[in-house]
Amino acid sequence: MTGKTPRTVLVTGPGGAGRTTVAAATALAAARRGDRTLLLCADPAGPGAVLGTAATTAAGVEPAEVTPGLWVARVDPADYFRTEFLALQERAAAALDMLGARRLDGEELTELPGAEQFALLQALRRAAAGDWNVLVVDLPPLREALSVLALPERLRRLVGRLLPAERQAARALRPMIAQLAGVPMPAGWLYGAAARRDEELAAVQALIGSPATTVRLVAEPGPAAADALRVARDGLSLYGLRVDALVPNKVLPTDSSDAWLATLAAQQQKCLDGWSEEYGGPGSAPGSGAGSGAGWPLREVRHLGRDPRGLDDLAGLEALADLGPDLGPDTEPHPDPWWVEDRREEDGLLVWSLPLPGAVKADIGLVRRGDELLLTVGPFHRIVPLAGALRRCTVSGAALTDGVLKVRFTPDPGLWPRTP
Repeated sequence: MTGKTPRTVLVTGPGGAGRTTVAAATALAAARRGDRTLLLCADPAGPGAVLGTAATTAAGVEPAEVTPGLWVARVDPADYFRTEFLALQERAAAALDMLGARRLDGEELTELPGAEQFALLQALRRAAAGDWNVLVVDLPPLREALSVLALPERLRRLVGRLLPAERQAARALRPMIAQLAGVPMPAGWLYGAAARRDEELAAVQALIGSPATTVRLVAEPGPAAADALRVARDGLSLYGLRVDALVPNKVLPTDSSDAWLATLAAQQQKCLDGWSEEYGGPGSAPGSGAGSGAGWPLREVRHLGRDPRGLDDLAGLEALADLGPDLGPDTEPHPDPWWVEDRREEDGLLVWSLPLPGAVKADIGLVRRGDELLLTVGPFHRIVPLAGALRRCTVSGAALTDGVLKVRFTPDPGLWPRTP
C-alpha cells in the first residue's frame, strides 16, 4: 500500500452515453503513461466487450491485469450481499439460537434492492487502500451515481445519530442491567459493527472528497442529455464534487455529403455550442468545476462509425488522455467551495456562501434544525453541520445572487461571546 489517495476519476453520465468506453479509454491512457491503474466497473457485465476478448475473462471481482499497467475489477452485488449477510448471521448467532431461528445458507441468498450501491462503496474502499496511482471508476448512470456518492456522508450521520459514540461507554454496565432486568441486553457487537462501518464509510468519503478525485461527465449531444446535465449540475455543486471534463461522446462528422447524417451532425453542433457557452470556459484545472462555479473543459470524442472494441480503438480516443494537472496523489488541497464571510463590523452579520451555478431560486430550500442546515436544490438534498461560529447565530435571510447562495446569520446575543 502507498498510504496515499490515488488520482481518481469517477466516470458517469446519462444512460447510453458510452460511460464504460470513456472510463476504459481514460484508464488505458493512464496505464500507457506509466501509472499503475485500476479500472473499477459497476456494470455487472464488466468492461470485457469494450477492452476486447483478451479482457473478457478478466472482469472478475479481484483485480486482473489485462495489459501492462492496467488492472480491471468488477463490482459483484450478489457476492457482497452474501458475504455480509452470512457474517451478520454469524455475529448474531447467540440471539438467533435463543429465538429458535433457522440459519440461512449462502446458496439460498439473493441480493436485495440497494445491494448494488453498498457493494460499490465497499469496492471503492478496497480500491482506495490498494497500491494504485490512478483509479478510474465506471459509475452507474448520472442520477444514480450522484446518490451513491452522497451515501457515505448520509449513512455516517444516521449511524452517529442512532448509535452515538458516547453511548458505547455504557457497555460495561450491560451485564449488570441484564441481571437486574432478567432479559438479555443488546450485544456489544452492535456498537463494534457500527464503529467498523463508520471507519469504512469514512475511508470512502475521504476518497470522494479528496482533492485528487474528480468527476468526468459523458454525454451524447442532444436535448435529453442537455436536460440531464443541467439537473446534475445542482447535485454536483451541492455535494461539492469537482468536474475535470465534460466529454461529448459519439460526435458525428460535419463534412458528410449524406443529407440525413449532415442534419444529425448539425443538431449535435448546435447542442455543443450551447454546452460550450453554458459549461465551458476557464477552469480547466480539476479542482475548479461545479464546486467552485468555474467552467468544465469540453473534450469531444468523435464517432468511430461503430462501437469501440479493443485496445487499439480505445488508444485512438486522444481527447481522454489528459487527467489534468493534479495527476499525482500528492495534489495540493483545493479551496473549500463553501466559505463564511465575516461582516460583523459592517452590518453585524456572518454570511455563509455556497456556489450553485445555474440553480433557480424556486428550486432551493433551506431549513435550520439545531446545529445543522438542511439544503435542497432541485431533487437533491444535503444536511450540513454548521461551523462553530454559525451555531451561535440565528438565520436571518438568504439570497441567490450570480449563482451563489448566500445565507445570512445574525449572532445571538445570548450565545455570542461578549466583547469588553
